[in-house]
Amino acid sequence: MNKVLMLCASPRKESNTMHVLEECAKKIEENGLQTEIISLRQKKIRSCIACGKCAELHQCALKDCVNDIIEKIKESEGFIIGSPVYFGTARGDLMSALQRIGMVSMKSGNFLSWKVGGPIAVARRGGHTATIQEMLMFFFINDMIVPGSTYWNMAFGLEPGEVEEDLEGVETIRRFGDNVAKLIKKINDD
Repeated sequence: MNKVLMLCASPRKESNTMHVLEECAKKIEENGLQTEIISLRQKKIRSCIACGKCAELHQCALKDCVNDIIEKIKESEGFIIGSPVYFGTARGDLMSALQRIGMVSMKSGNFLSWKVGGPIAVARRGGHTATIQEMLMFFFINDMIVPGSTYWNMAFGLEPGEVEEDLEGVETIRRFGDNVAKLIKKINDD
């Protein structure tokens, strides 16, 4: 069965980012695909050290959770990331993970190529578009397919559950999830 892997970069236990990823996952599952959300909460993710060993190991030489994530990505047709906005950017641990995942993919047969997905940003007030643009770079340089929605994949909220008040934002992300699932199914039908 087709699967979409999702990463939640929020460090909070009661996370608005997790909430919107769960809403996105529901739409994907309504289309008959499986989803799995991995939280980066309380995980220690190191930055890439540019050692180049991924070319011979076909995994990252650094030992933390990133290699487990890579294996799950390889088994998935879709990959979605969600991050809260911190000072106008995505969380650093997410970007460190993405840089390492991308490096391993490029040195190991480009396993990210043609996977369908994209980024989601959640913030109290602003910085969404810069954060989405930052995360989009990962998808585009890795030959991935990013479907659109009815707006950018962003939602507003600070306190736990507050994102539910952003009806347009949550609906935009649901539509994105629906589009991801439909595109994966379309690609696999050919």
